[in-house]
Amino acid sequence: MIAPARRAPLGPALEPRIALSVPAFPFTAIVAQEEMKRALLIAAVDPSVGGVLVFGDRGTGKSTAIRALAALLPKIRAVAGCPYSCAPDAPAAECPHCAEGRGKSHLIPVPVVDLPLGATEDRVVGALDLERALTRGEKAFEPGLLARANRGFLYIDEVNLLEDHLVDLLLDVAASGVNTVEREGLSLRHPARFVLVGSGNPEEGELRPQLLDRFGLACEVGTPTDIATRIEVVRRRDAYERDPEGFCAAQAKPEKALQKTILSARERLRGVAVPDAVLEAAARLCLALGTDGLRGELTLMRTARAAAALDSADTVALSHLRQVAPSALRHRLRRNPLDESGSTARVARAVEEVLGAA
Repeated sequence: MIAPARRAPLGPALEPRIALSVPAFPFTAIVAQEEMKRALLIAAVDPSVGGVLVFGDRGTGKSTAIRALAALLPKIRAVAGCPYSCAPDAPAAECPHCAEGRGKSHLIPVPVVDLPLGATEDRVVGALDLERALTRGEKAFEPGLLARANRGFLYIDEVNLLEDHLVDLLLDVAASGVNTVEREGLSLRHPARFVLVGSGNPEEGELRPQLLDRFGLACEVGTPTDIATRIEVVRRRDAYERDPEGFCAAQAKPEKALQKTILSARERLRGVAVPDAVLEAAARLCLALGTDGLRGELTLMRTARAAAALDSADTVALSHLRQVAPSALRHRLRRNPLDESGSTARVARAVEEVLGAA
């Protein structure tokens, strides 16, 4: 047996360095893009809204905003050693990891998991742990991306380019909140409840209607056209890249204030009332736009209630419906070949006709 050669020291300039983690760009420092920021905050307050789809030009802060929101949210308590990050007060049924770690919990950051376009099905849903199978002869499950995303965010950049078989998987899990694995002699179910966030450029292709309908909110972002806004974006980004820690420290106060607002809105959410007049207005609006099914009304009601909670209101008002209607309904419209206006313009027109001018 030949012993491995000893490596000569490379010297300080050539020694490999461990990359230090850089703090995420602060959410409160993002310039403009108010609709996108509001939609993400609403999803953070009430995950049942159904996730957020952000379509727009490249370089408009889509990925930055999503990662900034996750860094802003307070840590969650999870069962120690559980790969699904189960809550100690509500562990998954028959979860062996929760049984082993009963009584032990710790705080973890809100999971933010990227789903790459080229990911394999095994990587997404999980598969047999080959290492344990070969070395120990044990049949064990290796959790996938859906397990890691439980109780957090599953982020898909360029979601409109996602392969069809992965879209089918996401549709099943998004509907049930449970990932079912039946393969290689394995049969198990584990919780997979997450806020689905997708971003993309509409010029590169459309999203499948079935997946599009699963997103609760859809936002449109564009490149700022006024000089002052563009200058401020560049100034802030440059300051962040030069000194990330210092820039984030300067934003600590507004970040903490926004975090308190989110926590307060979550506590207030259950007590926010939705008057019958608001429900009737939501139904009339969806009828005027010809949306399919009742998912439009449900999403509109939940979104307006979360918006009211963020505003520290005890009751949903028509102003909240006006505020959230474009993001809740623009992606649910049927195409009308006789109407050349875009979906956003059609929603705005229907809001004015049904709810009146603001």
